[in-house]
Amino acid sequence: MDDLFSVKNPASLGNGGQSPLADRMRPRILEDVIGQDHIVGPGRLLRRAIQADRLSSVIFYGPPGTGKTSLARVIANTTRAAFESLNAVLSGVKNIREAIDRADERFRLYSKRTILFVDEVHRWNKAQQDALLPWVENGTVILVGATTENPFFEVNRALVSRSRIFQLKPLGAADLMETARRAVADAERGYGKWQVTFEDGALEHLVEVASGDARSLLNALELAVETTASSWPPPESAAIHISLEAAEESIQRRAVLYDRDGDYHFDTISAFIKSVRGSDPDAALYWLAKMVRAGEDPSFIFRRMIILASEDVGLADPHALSVVISCAEAFDRIGFPEGNFPLAHACLYLATAPKSNTALAFFDALKEVDREDAEVPNHLRDSSRDAEGFGHGQGYLYPHAYRDHWAAQQYLPTALRGRTFYIPSIVGYEGKIRETVLQKRELQAAVVLSDGPSAGDGELLSWSAAAKGREGWFKRLESGRSALLLGDRDALFNAASPARHCRILIPLAGDGLLLWESLRRCPEGLSAALVGSEAAREALLRYAAALDQTDQPEIAVLEDGPLPSPGQAAEWFSSPQFDCILLREPWRKGFAQLSPAAAFSRLASAAQALLSSGGCLALLCSPPVLGQRISRILLDECNDNGQPAEKLQQAEDAFFSQADSWNWDAAAVSSAFESQGFKITIQTIDQQEERLIGPKDIDAWFDREKSRWGVFMGKALESDDFTHIEAAIRQRTQAGPLPWKWKSLLLTAR
Repeated sequence: MDDLFSVKNPASLGNGGQSPLADRMRPRILEDVIGQDHIVGPGRLLRRAIQADRLSSVIFYGPPGTGKTSLARVIANTTRAAFESLNAVLSGVKNIREAIDRADERFRLYSKRTILFVDEVHRWNKAQQDALLPWVENGTVILVGATTENPFFEVNRALVSRSRIFQLKPLGAADLMETARRAVADAERGYGKWQVTFEDGALEHLVEVASGDARSLLNALELAVETTASSWPPPESAAIHISLEAAEESIQRRAVLYDRDGDYHFDTISAFIKSVRGSDPDAALYWLAKMVRAGEDPSFIFRRMIILASEDVGLADPHALSVVISCAEAFDRIGFPEGNFPLAHACLYLATAPKSNTALAFFDALKEVDREDAEVPNHLRDSSRDAEGFGHGQGYLYPHAYRDHWAAQQYLPTALRGRTFYIPSIVGYEGKIRETVLQKRELQAAVVLSDGPSAGDGELLSWSAAAKGREGWFKRLESGRSALLLGDRDALFNAASPARHCRILIPLAGDGLLLWESLRRCPEGLSAALVGSEAAREALLRYAAALDQTDQPEIAVLEDGPLPSPGQAAEWFSSPQFDCILLREPWRKGFAQLSPAAAFSRLASAAQALLSSGGCLALLCSPPVLGQRISRILLDECNDNGQPAEKLQQAEDAFFSQADSWNWDAAAVSSAFESQGFKITIQTIDQQEERLIGPKDIDAWFDREKSRWGVFMGKALESDDFTHIEAAIRQRTQAGPLPWKWKSLLLTAR
């Protein structure tokens, strides 16, 4: 049987009775092999196996012209085993069985192994590859396969698992130059019988255009030499001079190594996408040109660029998607060759655009959906169907009704409060919106976390006539609320003036408002926070999950009082001493059972034990006595200047002058801290927000049994006056939000 390595009849061949130069110059022994030192260099595994004639099944994988078949010839010339050869393009199962039968007979009769070389092994279908598998498995044949396709995708997995894969690389320029020189110098197989010379640049041109393919180089060299000679073969020692023009004609533009559904297709588009993602316009244009020259479908290229515009550019340049889609539509209208311009336009726009992959946050949300199938919060449900029976939609704040068309409220399910998916990058357009996005998130967290679980969080599972008027959350004009929260935050930080390395302690930090600003202002210091429950701690940690581990705040749970003892601080935080303590409205939590003097004295004493030398405490608090009066609403908003309004004003003065927790002012706070040795400064801040007052709020105020204010006013006012005042307030609240005014005290103690 003739095979790849059979001696052919010279008379049957053209070119003067010789086989092609590329075939004649194939290596015969290992020393003839040029390049591929990574697998056949001295001491390499394959070289040792060939020299020791201990070869196991192997598959050679690489582009054309890199030496796969040549290595097989070296093995054939070196091994003592029998050598069989098949070409997968021309052979089928019948040929496989015949080769296996011969191999089996040799082994049984002569104990001689057989090496079976299969060229283009990927051309066999699964059934043909399966027919070979048992004989490779039992050792009847040793497989040597050659393929230009990735064997992990194109070759039977069972065959691959029983073979060692060797990947051959395109030859370098030096290796190709050596190949050409050997062919010119070899008198037996090449052109050593003649004096072959080259014009400057001619041989270099052949090497460059061959681009790693030795077969392409030798074929071009053969054509250049034999067409330059006056006749073939010329007399021995005849001079043959190869001009640059002859070299250029001998190796025209090389066919681009590319397949529409194989490795080169996927590798090239991968190189293109990675070059665009890496903002290298030169490399991106090169890979684009290679795909176009190879005949790639432009719609496929545009499809990948459209994906990249969202995946890798995203909000860093929101116009990228529009530009690429416009270029794709332009190409559809004009086609090639002018269509190269919109192709290059889209490529260059994407390659030079700022990059952001924050759209991948969507896949984090998908994972969360798989883990947590949470219900829609009640206030976000469709109010057009079940608002009457189950209160769906109640408590929803319509953003367009507020200034800036935004209102801070809860949009995630209750179980996911605090979960963040999208973290804006600092690049391009996204860098411009980053501060706004993060600020709104922090304000939203401050409102949602400070309110705690709301009545609107869960489904109403029963119905009664009394439930028809059930209200949702305590409603506010959140745009005004946002400005108020930011004002409080900035006032505290400006008063304390912490340096970047300061250690900050933030008690009552459940809303996170001061904590996020502390992380920003003191990145080289410590941001420690105290919250009232483990649930509040977990919520804050969810908001902080996107930060690096070293940037994470330290958060502890303190259920009793606003400040820890030194021992607790040492146990919970990496430093028991702090440079600043920032505290906002401490009387609302933890002080309810104490008199103002006792509460602030305890606070000053605890702060003194926690502050380092030179440290300071910044405290923002709003005394009830300086708060909004109902009588002021009656006088200013209801234009009610009659006797009921005057009587209410006198009654409220009496109510707030009572010697209890309602009656404290700047003097009470100052004396408490001064008694502990602090030097203090204190200022009064006028506060105001637009507040929506609902029927539920008025019910609570004017309750003569449960409301302290209502009980007092019920006794101080006549019944008709009390009823008149309540009716006037209800009527005013129906007209829209009220300007809610009060005064806060900002104390700085050092």
